[in-house]
Amino acid sequence: MAELVRRRGDALGAYAYLLTGDLREAEDLLQDALVTTFARSRVRELESAEGYLRRVMATTWVDRYRRRRQWDRVRHLLGRADSYDGPAERVAERRDVQAALDGLSRQQRACVVLRYWDDLQVRDIAGALGVAEGTVKRYLSDAVARLAEVLGPQAALLPSETVLVHEGGRR
Repeated sequence: MAELVRRRGDALGAYAYLLTGDLREAEDLLQDALVTTFARSRVRELESAEGYLRRVMATTWVDRYRRRRQWDRVRHLLGRADSYDGPAERVAERRDVQAALDGLSRQQRACVVLRYWDDLQVRDIAGALGVAEGTVKRYLSDAVARLAEVLGPQAALLPSETVLVHEGGRR
């Protein structure tokens, strides 16, 4: 690994930057890919290590992009941490979310909780509920639209401003 980084570190860093468009994210991506690649000890030859490492970086970046995109879609379900003078505001937000969830059908609510709370993929939700993946997608689409009607449109929040409205407090 040290030899690969010494010889090809600049090129690998440039590749990571091309994927992410951000220097800090590129450094993190390269570091994560190095750990993933060499922790498994599958790669022994320097010549094949670079190609394998580039593939790991691309796959890791795509996974992160998808998670970030999914997060942006559900971010509006969270409360804002602008200021809290006491628990009343958090209780009201929690009550609003609870009321919005109560307005969903059992199937929609199950799909929303499994997708956004338990972070399951559509195929896993379909398997758990014994329905087709298309059915899960439809339930999620309808539920998110209904929640947006009740809770309001999606707000543009920064990650540091978001607070999950959860019985146990911040999460």
